[in-house]
Amino acid sequence: MAKKKLTISVIMPSYNEQATIIEILTRVRAQKVAACKFEVIVVDDGSSDKTVELLEQNPELYDQLIKMPQNGGKGAAVKAGLKSATGDYILFQDADLEYDPAEYANLLTPVLKFNADIVMGSRFLAPKYTRVAYFWNKVGNRFITFVFNILNNTTFTDIYSCYLLYRRSLVHGESLTTVGWEQHAEILSRAVAGAGNMYDVPISYHGRTVEEGKKIRAHHVIAVIKTIIVQRFSK
Repeated sequence: MAKKKLTISVIMPSYNEQATIIEILTRVRAQKVAACKFEVIVVDDGSSDKTVELLEQNPELYDQLIKMPQNGGKGAAVKAGLKSATGDYILFQDADLEYDPAEYANLLTPVLKFNADIVMGSRFLAPKYTRVAYFWNKVGNRFITFVFNILNNTTFTDIYSCYLLYRRSLVHGESLTTVGWEQHAEILSRAVAGAGNMYDVPISYHGRTVEEGKKIRAHHVIAVIKTIIVQRFSK
């Protein structure tokens, strides 16, 4: 009897991404990984441009489309996606082109070879390329990762990469308490608390500039650090 394929729920929050949404979904649909199948869930977070129109014209590019009644932020979109996910693993995918779905095979290697519970895509582990961008963003990322590793006794190199892949049973979406940029830290903290087998893999990165739509700012670090601390000492 053939072994059942793992299902990977790819959750893609989207807000006003008409310029990239079709291309990124086409790239996602093109991914073929032996022993895996992908469940693509797009969550439109109340877009005011043509994002929803384009999605509705191309239903073959996704398995579920969730339309939020109003803009609630990425965190609210993520929670909606998690509620609908049925896969063995969750993988987050931004709707822009900063992260390339061609990395899926690399991300899934530790799962297929070593039964990993968590795989983090790292932009700092000798990727093929990384777009040169903002020095202080990188410093902030290093600092957040450093604090997380100290408190959780881990050795991640890039915890605020979009490409977080984890066993769905580790995090119950309805129990998440945050909806801002700090939500990523909450999800990872909860996943790490129940995981026994974790990996970093290198990924390439084509980061956006502020002018191109990059949204995270230095002040978000405060909420992220607070969430990491709260999650560590509430276990």
